[in-house]
Amino acid sequence: MKLASFSLKCTGALCVAVAFNLPATAAEPSLASLVPARQVVIIVPNAAAGPSDLLARWISPRLSESLRQNVIVDNKPSANGVVAGEFVARAAPDGSVLGVGNTGTHAINATLYRKLAYDPVRDFVPVVNVFGAGLVLAANIKLEARTIRDIIAMSKAKPGSVNVAIAGATGEIATNSIKAMAGIDMNNVPYKGGAPAVIAVISGESHFVLTPYGGVSAQVDAGKMKILGTTSGRRDPVIPNVPTLAESGLPGFEISMWYGVFAPAKTPAAVVNAYNREITQIVNQPDIKNQITGQGFEIMTGPAEQFAEVVRRDAEKFRKVILDFKMQQDL
Repeated sequence: MKLASFSLKCTGALCVAVAFNLPATAAEPSLASLVPARQVVIIVPNAAAGPSDLLARWISPRLSESLRQNVIVDNKPSANGVVAGEFVARAAPDGSVLGVGNTGTHAINATLYRKLAYDPVRDFVPVVNVFGAGLVLAANIKLEARTIRDIIAMSKAKPGSVNVAIAGATGEIATNSIKAMAGIDMNNVPYKGGAPAVIAVISGESHFVLTPYGGVSAQVDAGKMKILGTTSGRRDPVIPNVPTLAESGLPGFEISMWYGVFAPAKTPAAVVNAYNREITQIVNQPDIKNQITGQGFEIMTGPAEQFAEVVRRDAEKFRKVILDFKMQQDL
């Protein structure tokens, strides 16, 4: 943009007057001016109280203030969020329906299910990546291993001797990724949810579980479990003394959970960018930010295009693991 010029010989008062008349970047349209004047719905793919639900409930009241209309949260829990995903994919692309999505509902589901009524990547526009965290490798307190390097050595010495508690697709993909990278054989033992998987590790039925830190922090604090590493690309600020798997035996290893907001495909860029700006501002307000970090997550906000690249990258990375380990399934 070409700026207006002014004389270097002007008086101080005149210079100020000219400066105030310099061309400015055109103001971005407000969110309220872009979204239809009717109730906005945020679809959540899980039951109440989980990270996806908390995200929606943290932002909905303040989005309502910005939009000057009702914003409600609608939970549609189902296997890996498929029901919620289809609802958002089929909604009008005008900003009146948003969906909370995560690593599982989008990057993993893109390959995990052989036949879906929608495409978890192509049928959505990523709006903003709100927060995320790596998984932790939480082990039985009596396990002799202290790092992932020790677990690899155990598995190589006695193939199939290590049992891993599996409590969801992300944990299974992380476990299989370790197997592939380290060239080892471990037993995946499936459980119906995070709580039963944690109990299995505490009891010694399984040796470790890969799960969000929030799901095991109480047990770790009570001395019932120990954490050997994290799966993220850098150390978790909540537990900075715990090494990443990449730095303790698996160079280059990185798998993280992310939680963000999506809109139906073909939602206008102006609407997507307005929501991105508004939600970014909301989650960086001190009270909301403290609630997010208090749950063990790190705020990950950035441009919508940056989030779209994260979704595409992870969908491709997980596709290889899912196919190599024959994880695909029918609904």
